[in-house]
Formats: sequence, C-alpha cells, structure tokens
Amino acid sequence: MKVVTYSHLRANLAKIMDQAADDHDPVIVTRANGKAAVLLSLEDFGSYEETRYLHASPANAKALEESIAELDRGESITFKSADDLKAFVEKAGGGRQDAAE
Repeated sequence: MKVVTYSHLRANLAKIMDQAADDHDPVIVTRANGKAAVLLSLEDFGSYEETRYLHASPANAKALEESIAELDRGESITFKSADDLKAFVEKAGGGRQDAAE
C-alpha cells in the first residue's frame, strides 16, 4: 500500500489515480493535521461495499465463512456445464417451481 502526502497527491493526481486503478492498490493520503484518507479504484470500492453488505447479516456472514471452509477442505463440486448445474439443483429440489403448481 502506497502512502503519499496531500501535496504529492495534488501534484501527481492523474498518475496516482491511474496507479490505484491499474494496480488495485489503495493509496493512503496523509495531511499535516493528521487526518488521513484512502484513495482506491471504483472497482475496488464496489468490491468493498459488496463485501460489507454480505457481512452485514450475521447469518449470511456465517454461511459465507462455512462455504469458504468447505472449499478449503476440498468439499466442492465442479460442473462441466450450466446444464449439469441445473440438473443437480433440480435433483436436489432447488429448482424453480411454476406459479401454476
């Protein structure tokens, strides 16, 4: 993570913005009064917001952590096609039901 002063950022704004966006590496901007800020790409900010949203619910956060642990233990299923995935979901009872049923 790069750290720059406010003055350096001002003098090199376009270059530093490009680096943050291209490298996906946040830039900490320091100021004389001690109140620092972070510059990051819009894409990285979106990822941060999505992660924050997904972890806002304790139940969802727990489910995500359990899923990651399953992957780490090698407990995952790989599908060769979308049709294979669809067949698996339907067999497991997770397929969509028509409103008429």
